[in-house]
Amino acid sequence: MLKKSLVLGGAVVLLLGLFFGRDACSYLTTSAGWVKDSVKTSVPIEFQIDRARQMIKDLDPEIRRNMHLIAKEEVEIEKLAVQVEDQEATLAKARGDILRLKKDLETGDKAFYYASRRYTDDQVKSDLEGRFERFKVNEATLDKNQKILTIRQEKLSAARQNLEEMLSAKRELEVQVENLEAELEMLKVAKTASDFNFDNSQLARTKELIDDIRTRIDVEEKLMGEVQTAGQIPLEDEAESNEDIMDRVSKYFGDSEAESFVGHRE
Repeated sequence: MLKKSLVLGGAVVLLLGLFFGRDACSYLTTSAGWVKDSVKTSVPIEFQIDRARQMIKDLDPEIRRNMHLIAKEEVEIEKLAVQVEDQEATLAKARGDILRLKKDLETGDKAFYYASRRYTDDQVKSDLEGRFERFKVNEATLDKNQKILTIRQEKLSAARQNLEEMLSAKRELEVQVENLEAELEMLKVAKTASDFNFDNSQLARTKELIDDIRTRIDVEEKLMGEVQTAGQIPLEDEAESNEDIMDRVSKYFGDSEAESFVGHRE
């Protein structure tokens, strides 16, 4: 069927080129669409349903790949969250140490003791300056990591939602295919029932034959009765023909009915 449609389409293209010349392009576009529609309608519905079911099944590798990417991103985000948490704790301690050194220098002392060791005010100032510069760098790093963590968490949430929508759409497509298959089966049953063309001609001929037989029997019985009584001498007089008309009317309608009719008339 497909080969026949393609051959027909090629013949149409050739004829259009011969008869329409430059205008053949528009006709070619139309003919191409016509051939495509013809091929599509020639494909059995069962084949299209199986193809749809296979296309739904082909979504599984992509779904598994997306699930793997989401799981991997979840692990990476957990690691980044722990890193940010550690940086926040480190930065909080560094801030406290910087403020402590600053407060000590504000006393005006020339020497300071930390962990049982003596440091001059210049040493403390130099250490404070180094700590402060590192704090600003670490603070900028923490701020960047916090922003990255927020963005990746938002993207992960969107990816989870997209995956859920994809799974929901897949389940809906599966239900639709099942419904289409059930509708097709019902259509087949209805079509099969409509194709039952009962031949009632034999039944009609049988009834007609039986009616003919009954008619012939009735005719034979009637003829037999007439034959049996034909030529016989009547043994009784036809008394009714010799009766007076008044008596016959009274006998037919009854005396009481005749008298009531006469009385009503008077």
